[in-house]
Parts: sequence; structure tokens; C-alpha cells
Amino acid sequence: MWAKNTNAITAARLDVEVAMRHLRRADPRLRPLIERHGLPRLQRTRNSFQSLARSIIYQQLSGKAAATIYRRFLELFPTHRFPTPAAVRSMPVARLRSAGLSGQKTTYLLALAQKYQQGAIRPRRFNQMSAAEITEMLTQVKGIGPWTVDMFLIFALNRPDVLPVGDLGVRKGMQRMCALAALPDAETMRRVAAPWRPFRSAASWYLWRMLDEQPGP
Repeated sequence: MWAKNTNAITAARLDVEVAMRHLRRADPRLRPLIERHGLPRLQRTRNSFQSLARSIIYQQLSGKAAATIYRRFLELFPTHRFPTPAAVRSMPVARLRSAGLSGQKTTYLLALAQKYQQGAIRPRRFNQMSAAEITEMLTQVKGIGPWTVDMFLIFALNRPDVLPVGDLGVRKGMQRMCALAALPDAETMRRVAAPWRPFRSAASWYLWRMLDEQPGP
């Protein structure tokens, strides 16, 4: 059961300017990244079903291969808008598979569409739900795990204080920034990121940028 969240900062959208000022003060190691990359480029997604469906399609694929399958998936539907959950469920499985979707991902997409259509997932409630409540709800859907939910919270809902401890890019970025001998585990990441609160989402964005600009293993 979801409950209305009384902590405003938890459900608020990320204010990137406020986040940048906080991170400058909180951790000098982030300052060079902030100087080089400026404000985090994070824009809220309007269609939550599209965001989650896209995440399923892109799982465990290279960007180019995933983009091709995603385009073919969209071409199955006659409108210029992303298909509704009802439209996805009404599409024959063979047609969905013809876009290049595996049988497993087809099952995941149909399960997600069913959750939306039956009201088990109600996007209008997201603003009143905590990150933990959203995670609990979405991970009940086959094919959606904690990493997918973290990406959804950051990039679709713009939640300000998400630290994706399961993301390899964020782990590598933190390893380099802190000059660690090995990739940090979740406990280490939370300890390092404690001063970044309540803007760990923006800090994670800067760690991804560190990987973009520096060659790594």
C-alpha cells in the first residue's frame, strides 16, 4: 500500500541550480566536474509507461541494437505517439517478436502494460509516493529491478536524492574520484555520498560525466 509522503524533498523534482550550489560546498572533489559540465541535464519524462517500456527494451543490449528494436517496436503502431498499455496488450505476440524483441522481453512488456491497464500502477500517484514506495510497486513487475527503478526515479521523475548503488558507471566514477583501489560496494558508496544529500541524483550525473571524459578499463 502506498501512503502520502510528508517529506517534501523526497517527492520534489530536482532543482539543478540548488543542487549544484549544494554539491560545490559539500564535496570539493565534485567542483571540477561541475565547472566543466555545468548544470545537470535532467528533464522529467511525461509518459511513465513509455519510460519503463523503453528501459525493458534496452536491457542488456548495445545502444545501437536497442535503438533499432525500439524503432521497429514503435513502427508496429499506426500513430505517431507512443502506444498505450491497451494498444501494446492488443498487439499479437508474434508481431511484437517481429520487432526483434526476445520472448522474455515481450513477456515483460505485456506484464507492464497489464499493470498499467488494471490500475496496479497509477502514474498520478507518483508525486505522493516516496522513492521506496515506488520501488516496491514497480519491482513487482517482471523485468523491472532496482536499477531500472533508480534510472526511472532520476530521469523520468527527477527525484533529487537517488544514489544508484547498482549502476556500474556510478561505481566506476566514484572509484576514480575517490582514488579507490577497487569498485566501491553499496555501503561505501552511501558513506561517500552522505554529504551530497539531498542531491545525490545530480552528483550521480556528474560521476557519469567523469566516465565520458576519461578513458577507463
